Amino acid sequence: MPGTNNEALVKRIARLAKQNQDLEEQIRILERMNEKLTTDNEKIKVLYEKISPVGLKEFGGVEKKEKSLKFNMATVLFADIHGFSRLVEGMDSSSVMDELDEINVEFEAIVTRYKIEKIKTIGDTYMCAGGIPVKNITNPVDVVMAAIEMRNFLETHEIKKRGISKRIWELKIGIQSGPVTAAISGRKKINYDIKGDTVNTASRIEAVAESGMIIISVMTYELVKEFFDCEYFGKLPVKYKDDLQMYKVRGLKPEFSFNGEGVIPNDLFRIKFGLIQFTDIQEIILDKLEMDLPGHLFYHNVKHTVDVVTEVELIGWGEGCSDEEILLLKTAGLFHDAGHIVAYDNHEFYGTQIAREMLPEFNYTTDQIDRICSLIMSTKLPPNPTTLLENIICDSDLDYLGRSDFIPVSNTLYEELKAQNKMGSLNDWNKIQVKFISGHQYFTKTARSLREVNKQLQIERIQSLITE
Repeated sequence: MPGTNNEALVKRIARLAKQNQDLEEQIRILERMNEKLTTDNEKIKVLYEKISPVGLKEFGGVEKKEKSLKFNMATVLFADIHGFSRLVEGMDSSSVMDELDEINVEFEAIVTRYKIEKIKTIGDTYMCAGGIPVKNITNPVDVVMAAIEMRNFLETHEIKKRGISKRIWELKIGIQSGPVTAAISGRKKINYDIKGDTVNTASRIEAVAESGMIIISVMTYELVKEFFDCEYFGKLPVKYKDDLQMYKVRGLKPEFSFNGEGVIPNDLFRIKFGLIQFTDIQEIILDKLEMDLPGHLFYHNVKHTVDVVTEVELIGWGEGCSDEEILLLKTAGLFHDAGHIVAYDNHEFYGTQIAREMLPEFNYTTDQIDRICSLIMSTKLPPNPTTLLENIICDSDLDYLGRSDFIPVSNTLYEELKAQNKMGSLNDWNKIQVKFISGHQYFTKTARSLREVNKQLQIERIQSLITE
């Protein structure tokens, strides 16, 4: 019947509409679920990156590669601590492990003091490297010093634990210097995994070393022989290369060690080491000056700082200064104009602040830093030095007055002052220069012999340029 068919059709349409509505609701639920899954997936990817920076191949083939750096000069140390590899009679394995952990903790404290990077421990082998991640010129000496401390600590540790007659731990160390490649991983704590021939050679040297020995390659030997008492040990066959010469480190040379015992460095060592380390400090400061000095400093720039550092050494040797005095002079020369980064006026004071902040990190003593800061302040114009070292740095700071390039250098100082509205015309500047040079005197015999004659010539040259 027609009425019945219409009712059936209406019910069918209603049912289909309800089904369609249900399907649409299910689709919306699925879309929300998909959005949540996508968000969760992104969160998991971020979490996985933090946990494992090597790669994310599980997530859509996305892969994060390790960063790597090349270090042209690093020094790698492998230390093998015997005892763990052969369980000691009468000690359970947990006691052995606890004691090994105690030794490793102390080794880590030692390498930290020498700014050496711990790479990893593998069983009873401890691996570290100097010159990573901060490049420096002293890393061969740093690593050998750390090796001596490691050996000395383990000997002292054994005596305290078991007395002189009985030992369960033996240490042998292999060291090599050269280029390495470091793969970087981690975010909160950066880790370095180093590779290359230098690493492989250091490991092989450690393998041929005997108990109680610190063996270094000829490369390391050439870099540290000034400080350490070394003895030829033998040759290490190297595939496709000449045999590698190796040396045994007995300790510090007597003249560089406390009481001549070859273990604890004395003041003479620290001064000689400081003269080498100065190269690293100089690179840091010159880079900072290059980046941070204002552009209008045409005279008080990096070149002037280098000139003063060079000149204090030249005059210092001429005046018979000691190694420590040369170190103090060069350091003061390096920092004497660094305060220009902060301000032009009173820059000497600001230079002392920079020096006081930085130099303790490089093991300068409080007394040395005080003397360096006094030298910096003595360069404040007009100069009024009262000691030999102050005479030297003041002469070095104004060395250009007696040089053949005086006029072009003087003109850069004029341009610097003019840019700050501190000077009028060039003619006025030349008049001031004649007056200043005529009243100036070099304080040291060395500077007078080098520059005084030329200084008189400069006065005549400037006078010829003055129009009135």
